[in-house]
Amino acid sequence: MKAIFICYDQAHHESVVTALNSSMLRGFTCWEQTQGRGSKTGEPHFGSHAWPGMNSSIMTVCEDDRVAPLMERLKKIDEDKPMLGLRAFVLPVEQAL
Repeated sequence: MKAIFICYDQAHHESVVTALNSSMLRGFTCWEQTQGRGSKTGEPHFGSHAWPGMNSSIMTVCEDDRVAPLMERLKKIDEDKPMLGLRAFVLPVEQAL
């Protein structure tokens, strides 16, 4: 099993949830307001007067064979609007209840 942690500009929220649904991934946890700054490019998302944008984050846990299709869908979302920002990280899940 894998955990996929996705951080994205709030404007991407519906597209990310659609990508999860299209990948047959029903379960996820969402943090609606997360702050952050890209490691190489992009504007900070701090929710302040100087940097008013905000991110959201989602984590889903899935079987290994579901990872590649979701990552492809997320890559397309990011490529369509690269200035908004979207990052996804795949992590191993050793145990789950």
